[in-house]
Amino acid sequence: MANIFDYMKWRDISLENVEFNEVDNLILSRLSYLPFDGVIGKDEEITLKEAYERTKILGTTGRTLQAEDIDLYPVLAKSIRFGKCKVTNFINKIEPEAEKQFSAITVILPNDTIYVSFRGTDNTIIGWKEDFNMSFSDIVPSQLDSVEYLDEVAKKYKNKLRVGGHSKGGNLAVYAGVFCNDETKKQIIEIYNNDGPGFLDKVIESEEYKEMLNKVHTYIPQTSVIGRLLKHKEKTTIVKSTETGIMQHDLYSWQVMGDKFVRAKQTDYSDFIDSTITNWLKEVSPKQREEVIDTWFEILNSTNVKTVNELSSKKIRNVTAMIRTYSNLSAETKKIMTKTLMALLRAGKDNIAIGKPKDNKEIDKI
Repeated sequence: MANIFDYMKWRDISLENVEFNEVDNLILSRLSYLPFDGVIGKDEEITLKEAYERTKILGTTGRTLQAEDIDLYPVLAKSIRFGKCKVTNFINKIEPEAEKQFSAITVILPNDTIYVSFRGTDNTIIGWKEDFNMSFSDIVPSQLDSVEYLDEVAKKYKNKLRVGGHSKGGNLAVYAGVFCNDETKKQIIEIYNNDGPGFLDKVIESEEYKEMLNKVHTYIPQTSVIGRLLKHKEKTTIVKSTETGIMQHDLYSWQVMGDKFVRAKQTDYSDFIDSTITNWLKEVSPKQREEVIDTWFEILNSTNVKTVNELSSKKIRNVTAMIRTYSNLSAETKKIMTKTLMALLRAGKDNIAIGKPKDNKEIDKI
């Protein structure tokens, strides 16, 4: 089996000589997760190789979300295929008051096209809160930022555009491509959603979404969870992963053969999760979802931590703070939280009753 690291060894050929493909998309979608903070000046264009050298000088090459990112950065920087690509327009905003986590980078490719890469959820509590907000809100702040960002890049460069991202970044790529201005839409070649969630009805049923649907392609692993959330109507390719269950969200586990992903079949487990969440959303109103999610994150915020890593670093103190906050909630709030949790459990039970999943092996592995 081969992944994107093996692909880079085999396919290290200039984009001027060998055209862009779906695996290149996955690699560039991960580029937005790399530590470019303090590396690229405003409106500056530097090669990926130069960016890596600056990152080494700053000593921030290890500030990544996954250990594999630390290895990927130098591989790309030193490669023929991506090393001379120019990176620019890096932005990274965390705004707790607006419940927004947004980051993106623009990659100018040697074949005169541009790839706009939107980062998915990082390890901040605010980033996770914004994700959960998608279950009740038609629009979240980072989606609005993604549209503004894409329009600015399109106006500045006039090049043909590919837009993509992984996880929430995939959702942002689709949203930006759908709701950008008409001139930007003319520049878009393809929109890539790599295991990112879909949308609520307001977006899915909009004319703007239907207009751009032929340019959107979603890739999800066979037991996808994140990529099956909410609604999708675009073309979808099922990718083989060496992980199981929700861990297949890790793009480093996606399997590659030549310049394509290894195709796979959707599993009963993924269908089970999709049906359970869909049924839960039908039973619990958007207002109830908002109240419960706000309450859970109020409990998390009582710990005063900013990242998921901090949450687990002092478990006893943090758990004590959360229990204390929960105990102080009103009886009505506790009742709503219990009601929505029971609805979720009931939706799962109903799906099992009608025969989903047929094979419980994937569930057992999680």
